[in-house]
Amino acid sequence: MSALVPHPPRYRPLLWADEVLDLQERLFDFMPDVPLYLVGGAVRDALLHRPVHDLDLVVPQKAVTVARKLANALNGEIFVMDSERGVARVYLTLEKGTRLVLDITQFRGADLLADLQGRDFTINAIAVDFRGDMSLLIDPLDGEVDLQQKRLRTCSDDALAQDPLRALRAARLSAQFGYRIEANTQAQVRAVAPRLAEVSPERLRDEFFKLLGQRSAPAALRVAHALGVLAHVLPFTAHLAAHAPAAPYTQDGWAHTLDSIERLLKLLEGISYRRTDTTATTFGLSMLVLQLDRFRAALNEHLDTQWANDRSHSALLVLGALCQLAHHVDPTQSAAAHGQAVAEGLRLSNPEKKRLSGMLAYYERFLFLDATQILEVHRFWHHAEQAGVDAVLLAAVHKLAMHSVMLDHHDWLAFVEKVVIVFTAYFHDYARVVAPPPLLNGNDLMNTFALTSGRIIGQLLDEIRERQATGELTTRDEAFAFVRRFLDLNQLG
Repeated sequence: MSALVPHPPRYRPLLWADEVLDLQERLFDFMPDVPLYLVGGAVRDALLHRPVHDLDLVVPQKAVTVARKLANALNGEIFVMDSERGVARVYLTLEKGTRLVLDITQFRGADLLADLQGRDFTINAIAVDFRGDMSLLIDPLDGEVDLQQKRLRTCSDDALAQDPLRALRAARLSAQFGYRIEANTQAQVRAVAPRLAEVSPERLRDEFFKLLGQRSAPAALRVAHALGVLAHVLPFTAHLAAHAPAAPYTQDGWAHTLDSIERLLKLLEGISYRRTDTTATTFGLSMLVLQLDRFRAALNEHLDTQWANDRSHSALLVLGALCQLAHHVDPTQSAAAHGQAVAEGLRLSNPEKKRLSGMLAYYERFLFLDATQILEVHRFWHHAEQAGVDAVLLAAVHKLAMHSVMLDHHDWLAFVEKVVIVFTAYFHDYARVVAPPPLLNGNDLMNTFALTSGRIIGQLLDEIRERQATGELTTRDEAFAFVRRFLDLNQLG
């Protein structure tokens, strides 16, 4: 078993955060005899000197029992993911509020070597003895060499056939780390891509959202498309492979969509608190980011939304941009309808479905919105609600990508001013422009004017609300007087 003998790294030392080393020390106090190995992404990231937040631990047997013991000793929370296969997750809150997630599993085979050989890619098949010297590697498949040579390589010739979802993961990892996929692995990806239909929609969704949620999403989407993977996640993208003269817009639409996504991610970075002086250097983005500074806190709160299973809102926005492409491919359906179909296929939660459909339904409406008319602004927000924020962001990057280097500066500044007016209404004047406190309710109308419940009540309340937004009505007396005039004029009183 010389392949499993720990050895010093060849190229650079492992770099572990203090909380990981502290956890190792504490484990000796209550589990001194349990063999425990740290594997996968945590070891890879420690070699790359990247932050490590999640730990994958493997044990020979009784992983759930080990997880329960660990959670009890460290006041953590445990979630048993698969009791039969021995998979559990432990959530720990460490000092200073640091959160650490530990996935604990049983060996995938007879021993540690079999476990590592059964993994997806060699860069994820490196281990460290969590009972021993954390500066030494167990690397039987030369994953460290592949890291150094920036190469993505499967652990075996049937690694992807064992789990077709790994084909999508290959696209994500290659873009995330900037690694080339070696030839044999590329062939495996192409061969197994059609079998993504065998993967549960939930697993496919979660892996795809990991791809969409990373900064390198445009590059990952390019790789996934080039290797024939994307068409089995988003079926409408299969048309992008056609070069027929009758449908050239599909190729232009693909390039435009990737450009939109790239600009969207730069915009989100510019809005965030992580931005630097070089985040938004082009005229279009810099002008937009500068004017959005006044809404920065509110926008970050909006964008920090976490959906089910920790799916990020930025990933949902990127998916929205992809669904705009679906409308280009098949204009017989609205972008919102395409979004609904994609959401159903990926088994998104109902709130995610509603938000995705909403952002797609209103981004085009915003492009043609006359923001100088307060009633139009009110109606936009009244119907779009929170999805309107996403619609405005999608509209902005759509316009930037559409005009690219031919962007008219005067036209763009007018567009940015429209964004400012609309966001000001939502973030600063919500109670006045978007949702004024009702002056009257349905009971007021029925009791005062002898009306019965029905469409007329809703119509009158809408009329009153819109006139409040424009400042025409400010008091209950004015609202009652308006209703009398309306009923008399329409002979409904």
